[in-house]
Amino acid sequence: MPHSSFLTPHSSTPAPLVTVVALCHNHAPFLRQALDSILTQTYPHLEVWLVDDASTDGSREVLREYAAAQPHWHTLFLTENVGNCRAFNAAFRQSRGEFVIDFATDDVLLPQRIAQQVAAFQLAPATVGMVYSNCELIDEAGRSLGLHHRLDGAGQLAPRPASGWVFGEVLRRYFISTPTMLMRRACLEQLDGYDETLTYEDFDFWVRASRDWQFLYLDEVTTQKRKHPRQMSARAYRRLDPFLASTIRVCDKALDLCQTPAEREALAVRLRWEMKKALQNRHMAQARQLDGLLKLTGHRRLVDKLLGGLARLPIG
Repeated sequence: MPHSSFLTPHSSTPAPLVTVVALCHNHAPFLRQALDSILTQTYPHLEVWLVDDASTDGSREVLREYAAAQPHWHTLFLTENVGNCRAFNAAFRQSRGEFVIDFATDDVLLPQRIAQQVAAFQLAPATVGMVYSNCELIDEAGRSLGLHHRLDGAGQLAPRPASGWVFGEVLRRYFISTPTMLMRRACLEQLDGYDETLTYEDFDFWVRASRDWQFLYLDEVTTQKRKHPRQMSARAYRRLDPFLASTIRVCDKALDLCQTPAEREALAVRLRWEMKKALQNRHMAQARQLDGLLKLTGHRRLVDKLLGGLARLPIG
């Protein structure tokens, strides 16, 4: 759906409160830059929650320093490492903002980020549950690695962002830059927050939210996403990492949510890709699970059957 289709101005209303849930787990080298980026936001109506998920690197002392200087900020210091989903929910359920940002404190919010996205929401229909945008990728030292959405040879953004009813698209491919998301509280509340049984949150949120809510792409660079070897996505598909098990559970949920053959075919594309990655990394049991889900979509091809057979070979 074209971006312009969302531009149906609403009547003027008081500026909405935006909750920033700043999640920290051993982000000490990046933490001050992240927190400073909240302070430099041009949008003034913010509720900030500083959540420390049992850091061991001195992050908590930095968080206390900022909280002391900003007494209206809230703190939540967890005594054990519970993971992103539980840590986020613990703050979200105490927060009040009409819109919510899940902000990892190794990333950076650009100054206009919240103002731009709130403005997009205010021009959008009430069926829009999430606004996302472009981001700049940076390394550990803050050096630019380029943009998430870049122009391809045809002058089009790649990965191609999608707006509107995007359930099939989020099943089929990866195109959303997670750190750029601004979520509508009503959408998150309908989902009862993040699924705390999962290792990571974004794919599950996209699948469950996009069934009943529209997503809107804002063609602006709003965020700097830091790439470093300690982040969760860098550990995906390693042996014994629970990332893949969470992906399988989300795909199982997605199968139950599919309503049309086209949606099941879109899920088959995802399952096929995940099964190949599992096989490449010798996760044979998980590859068999993915093959089982692929059968249930009704879109299992001959090559998929061959891969499924490979997953059943006695390979260590």
